[in-house]
Amino acid sequence: MPLQYRSLLQTLNDHSIEYIVVGGVGAVLRGAPVNTLDLDIVYSVEPDNLVRLVSALENLDAIYRGQPERRLAPKASHLAAAGQNLLITRFGPLDVLGSIGNGRTYRDLVAHSPVIDLGEGLLVPVLDLETLIAVKEEVGSEKDRAVLPVLRRTLEESRRR
Repeated sequence: MPLQYRSLLQTLNDHSIEYIVVGGVGAVLRGAPVNTLDLDIVYSVEPDNLVRLVSALENLDAIYRGQPERRLAPKASHLAAAGQNLLITRFGPLDVLGSIGNGRTYRDLVAHSPVIDLGEGLLVPVLDLETLIAVKEEVGSEKDRAVLPVLRRTLEESRRR
């Protein structure tokens, strides 16, 4: 796993954030041979978690990617909604998502997110392939449709093992 992702995940863990890795990095961690440019997480919107998440994002020097020249940092009020917060950090892009697919939240996804040991004490909850496939089918974007055959094949192979 690239150092930039490890550093982002370690920072989230160091701040005791309740989150789940989804998207391309989640697929890679589940064995899919896909490329990705950012780390996507879904997080708990519980107030205590939001406070910790804001602190972690401050530690990462996170700002919104849309207008980097304005240097807008996310606040708890931004994160309390179920929307997308597309950020850039000192370790690279981080998409902080209140929900994915058809409104699936942290609470909806946590039971489908077994923890993976990435070594050196880094334990990370990662969305399972079945649920990731279902979410990508719900979204149905061109990018999501393109990766679905790879995810389905990876799931088939993992079930055979």
